[in-house]
Amino acid sequence: MLRRVWAWLLDAVFIVVIAGAVWAVLFVLGVLTLGLGFVLMAVLPAIPLLYHVLFVSGARHATPGQRVLGLIVVRDADFGSPSLLQAVIFTGGLWLTLSVGVWPLLAALFTERHRALHDIVSGVVVVRAAALTPDGGLANMGVP
Repeated sequence: MLRRVWAWLLDAVFIVVIAGAVWAVLFVLGVLTLGLGFVLMAVLPAIPLLYHVLFVSGARHATPGQRVLGLIVVRDADFGSPSLLQAVIFTGGLWLTLSVGVWPLLAALFTERHRALHDIVSGVVVVRAAALTPDGGLANMGVP
């Protein structure tokens, strides 16, 4: 679980950098268009959601922060790639949980495989990438 916290903090730094760069580009565009481009600033709140959804549902099944710490997001049923819908539910649940406080994350202390509520609802599990075998099973957990 500690790896997940550090991965999230690392992703938060990446998101701030990306959002800052997008903000700077949109600010310049807004000035060049005499204020008309400032309307595009409305896309800034979508950056964290898009970041997580696109990376989790992407080819590597993990955000950059998760990859740095050796984590991967897979379907709970068969350890395959999460679907786009699962990534949306996973991300929405994470950000909803964070918006009401971190208390719902404490469920991970008491659930099987330390899954948070948004993991359970979305049908995914976060595991160490090194634990996965080439056929998609878990090497050290006796799961086919």
